[in-house]
Amino acid sequence: MAIKDMLVLLDNGHATADEPAPTRGTGNADVDQIGPGPTLAIDLARRLEAHATGVALAVDPIVPGFVVAPLPVEVIEQARTRAIDVARTAVGRFRAAAERAAVACETRVAEVLMGGAPEGFVVNCRSTDLVVIGQDDPDRPEPMREAMIETALFEGTAPLLIVPYISRGSMALDRVMIGWDGSRTASRAVQAALPILALAGTISVVMIEKAGSNPGQPGAELATWLARHGLDVELVQIEAPDISVADALLDHAADKSFDLLVMGGYGHSRVREFLLGGATRGILATMTIPVLMAH
Repeated sequence: MAIKDMLVLLDNGHATADEPAPTRGTGNADVDQIGPGPTLAIDLARRLEAHATGVALAVDPIVPGFVVAPLPVEVIEQARTRAIDVARTAVGRFRAAAERAAVACETRVAEVLMGGAPEGFVVNCRSTDLVVIGQDDPDRPEPMREAMIETALFEGTAPLLIVPYISRGSMALDRVMIGWDGSRTASRAVQAALPILALAGTISVVMIEKAGSNPGQPGAELATWLARHGLDVELVQIEAPDISVADALLDHAADKSFDLLVMGGYGHSRVREFLLGGATRGILATMTIPVLMAH
């Protein structure tokens, strides 16, 4: 299936209603204005001739129940107005960047409660081909960013492209790596990535061998299937008895200068992943290249 519609969660940390956009010296003005995730999304939409919808969250404040003296209604309303103003600034800058790139777009502001169910965002995740979210930036942290990533994976139906906060806002796609374990989620991720894989120069199917893993060539059938789509694929098996799957994948991606990692997301339940760790959480915490995931 072609990717013709993309949903982009905008980076409010780069948009304040009364201050100029902060700069990080990326060399890309759009990254400084709207953040690496939205900038990369616009670039990818241009290459795929896709429509991009930018959604900015206006997070309503919640007054903690243990506050002895309730905050005045005016203070709460000012905070809510401020959140909406920042979200509107984010969508305005995104729209301007998309127009400069000649990308068809629309923008929306979704109001959500801090810590509440982001239904306004989830609904949008169920009627698109690809969701793009930037990794939370420790220098410009945003509330609920990690929750949005998990919500998009579990509650949405589209694959998710997560962009690291250190990104310069584009993907060369010369080298794409598939983290393959034969799971249903990995298979869904690869199928969803086909339109992007078609743009790639080199595709590597990488399998991490741990103690007790199945011998042989578990990625051979995947390579054959991809070849029937006209893609040139190589199989790579990596022995990693002493490090995590996440570290093994990211180390290999860095060593071989890959531009994108495709993998399944949360093969176990969220509770089990949270308690035991897991490749998904490890990747999200330390990623240095964009990651396309599906659940």
